Amino acid sequence: MYILECNDGSYYVGSTTDMERRLWEHNQGEGSKYTARCRPVKLVFAAEFASIAEAFAAEKRVQGWRREKREALIRGDYEALPELARKKWPSHRPATLVE
Repeated sequence: MYILECNDGSYYVGSTTDMERRLWEHNQGEGSKYTARCRPVKLVFAAEFASIAEAFAAEKRVQGWRREKREALIRGDYEALPELARKKWPSHRPATLVE
């Protein structure tokens, strides 16, 4: 599983069995319509897994994360991940019943 930083500052999360080849493909505009529009891209995070199925599951999980949580992973700030996993709900006042 890997995270690329695109030239517009966005992140792209993917998985592959050959990181060097896949990074080359992204920078050639092959394989991903999104990264083809945001070249060049640079690798900012990579993790190895025992199987491509595990890597794909991690990819899908990280794709659902907010930017702040992805950036904590990139920085290696693993202690921040649980806090960033908590949803930020706006505080609500109790409803007032109008008669």
